[in-house]
Amino acid sequence: MEMKYCSNCGQPLTHCTPPGDDRARYCCKACGAVHYQNPVMVVGCIPEKDDRILLCRRAIEPCRGKWTLPAGYLENAETVAQGAVRETLEEAHARVEIIAPYAMYNICYVNQIYLMFRTRLVDNHFRPGAESLEVKLFGQNEIPWQDLAFPVMRQTLLQYFKDRLSGRFPFYIGDIVSKSPRRPTTPEKIQPC
Repeated sequence: MEMKYCSNCGQPLTHCTPPGDDRARYCCKACGAVHYQNPVMVVGCIPEKDDRILLCRRAIEPCRGKWTLPAGYLENAETVAQGAVRETLEEAHARVEIIAPYAMYNICYVNQIYLMFRTRLVDNHFRPGAESLEVKLFGQNEIPWQDLAFPVMRQTLLQYFKDRLSGRFPFYIGDIVSKSPRRPTTPEKIQPC
């Protein structure tokens, strides 16, 4: 994200490499502040119930009207598990229990890191939150594959259903290199740890 003015003193910023650093940063010559920009952590859940997965249809941009797993930005002062549970409650009014961390994805083209958890729905009480038009349980053959919001959600679900066949759910780390459908990342590129 481009920055023009210092958030400390309001003066114009320059883009330079600070002494002892290895890359250009936004720097303020007036007050000496260096403004670091780092990836954003997104946390989410794969809510399971009776061999079905809870998905949310987005009420907001980007990808309004597309389906997604419940996920969102990690907040300050919360653990990744707390954030994933909170996002599921906010987006689907669904209460979940964490089963285990499942996958981490580096999405460098948007400077994000996704951490997805396998979770179990505590009950059948769920409904759309403020960011969702609809929430629904889907079996594997019912997933709206052509209407999924983000490549990371498609990747997560493909890997999840592949692992479900074996009954083993190892932790995965993967890279999503492009949002373009011409350069998809396949589950085979994800390596288990």
